[in-house]
Amino acid sequence: MDNKQVAVLVPTTVLAQQHFSTFSQRLGAFPIRIEVLSRFRTPKEQQAILDGLANGRVDICIGTHRLLQKDIIFKDLGFLIIDEEQRFGVAHKEHLKQMRQEADVLTLSATPIPRTLHMSLVGVRDMSIMETPPEERLPIKTYVAEYDDHLIREAILRELERNGQVFFVHNRVQSIGIVANKLQSLVPEARIAIAHGQMPEAELEAVMTDFTQGKSDTLVCTTIIESGLDMPNVNTLIVNKADKFGLTQLYQLRGRVGRGANLAYAYFLYDKGKHLTTAAEKRLRTIFEATELGA
Repeated sequence: MDNKQVAVLVPTTVLAQQHFSTFSQRLGAFPIRIEVLSRFRTPKEQQAILDGLANGRVDICIGTHRLLQKDIIFKDLGFLIIDEEQRFGVAHKEHLKQMRQEADVLTLSATPIPRTLHMSLVGVRDMSIMETPPEERLPIKTYVAEYDDHLIREAILRELERNGQVFFVHNRVQSIGIVANKLQSLVPEARIAIAHGQMPEAELEAVMTDFTQGKSDTLVCTTIIESGLDMPNVNTLIVNKADKFGLTQLYQLRGRVGRGANLAYAYFLYDKGKHLTTAAEKRLRTIFEATELGA
């Protein structure tokens, strides 16, 4: 650590909590204080972390956009890690320039924005490419189809039979409860939970913790799970109204499954009988064809 501090910037509270757990497990044997700064923390806890950053007692701080606010002062920031860099806008990047004037910076992304990619290609930034997949990793079997109750029931039951878990993505908070109730009627064997970004902090944290611990097996959720989540037991993804998503979103969502040694399945569904736009058809065809590891 060389008496320097490390900041890890992530786009969502759920991902921040996951990184906090991973960092804590891997660095638990070292005299390093790790904290997470997000809306899951109470104002009192947040203030204690801010004080720790200012006086140097906090060595590693993992945080969401909260890390970009004006009241954040590091005693001696030496290393800044930006995870899912494509999720941060120009204003955030300008603020980061001020933070990192004397700090080393590592940006991570599976789907870099054109500006970042261009800077890497022309040599403004150094670039490292991870070309070798983890050992035993398998390509994800990808399907694009019309919405079909029988297909959904079959996909969920197959996953449950091997004691796995399912992500069902419906990106409309207003109707997510209705979709979850319909899914429960369709697959009464499933233990269904709901997660979206407008839930109270404590409730969202409890839902995600229960799902991680296997207390529920099917998570009906918005794209809150899109960024970086690592849950090796989730190996079936069903995306409702997939024609409404951009290609980057579809790619990121598919990356949430197949993170272990088991064969994973991704179903991108669109409304039955719907005439797809040319652009939507191209996006779905691309995600269907690009299934090889590293594609």
